Amino acid sequence: MASHGNEAARATFESKVPPFYYRPTFSDCQLLREQWIRAKYERQEFILVEKQEPYSAGYREGILWKRGRDNGQFLSRKFVLTEREGALKYFNKNDAKEPKAVMKIEHLNATFQPAKIGHPHGLQVTYLKDNSTRNIFIYHEDGKEIVDWFNALRAARFHYLQVAFPGASNADLVPKLSRNYLKEGYMEKTGPKQTEGFRKRWFTMDDRRLMYFKDPLDAFARGEVFIGSKESGYTVLEGLPSSTQGHHWPHGITIVTPDRKFLFTCETELDQREWVAAFQKVVDRPMLPQEYAVEAHFKHKP
Repeated sequence: MASHGNEAARATFESKVPPFYYRPTFSDCQLLREQWIRAKYERQEFILVEKQEPYSAGYREGILWKRGRDNGQFLSRKFVLTEREGALKYFNKNDAKEPKAVMKIEHLNATFQPAKIGHPHGLQVTYLKDNSTRNIFIYHEDGKEIVDWFNALRAARFHYLQVAFPGASNADLVPKLSRNYLKEGYMEKTGPKQTEGFRKRWFTMDDRRLMYFKDPLDAFARGEVFIGSKESGYTVLEGLPSSTQGHHWPHGITIVTPDRKFLFTCETELDQREWVAAFQKVVDRPMLPQEYAVEAHFKHKP
């Protein structure tokens, strides 16, 4: 540090960071921050390009521990990522011919969730199936291994997006490679008629999709709500309509959409403020052309 200084050291040790490689911030989990430091200084991956093979080759296979959908146990499963096919697959047995699931890179997201999964290397992968969100929860005991998988997924998405949007710059594409959730936590909700009692559910705000689950580690959402922009008639309000009954938690939120109102309650005022801020952030953002197609699908869901 004394002889080179920060800028000179960075110019050396970060000279060949791939554009898709995730650069952690202070708010990221310890695993991502530790592996970034080890990759940079210990393994010198961003000086020696050949050391980037595990996540830049366009193909990767290996064994990861995956949480079972029904019994909640983590079992070893073979995973294969292939850029050529644009998919991540997993197999219930190493010699199985057919994969148990095929997750298209086009609709895939990965985010580290150590607290929720209960393992410091826990990674949540979500993908769309029939335009509904599916979750899988995986980990590997080796921190480098799971971070390499994470960056391999980002690399595959980066190359997919380069083909899909040939005129886009790296700066345009990198924010689309993976995303952390805007907010997660428990709220209470009632049904569309707003006459039944409120039930406690785990909510995840993933971009414009508000999903709710009975349990944080459920594979499938019990329901999803699309939250559009204020220009399209979406509003977020603190509190509930005066006639509302059946809720246990005192701090209400009303989301007004063009079709109906959604009512939620939070246990604390802080929770309410954080959820309102997350919803408001989405509502204030103008909708992209492709998001109108997603909104239309939600309106015509059976």
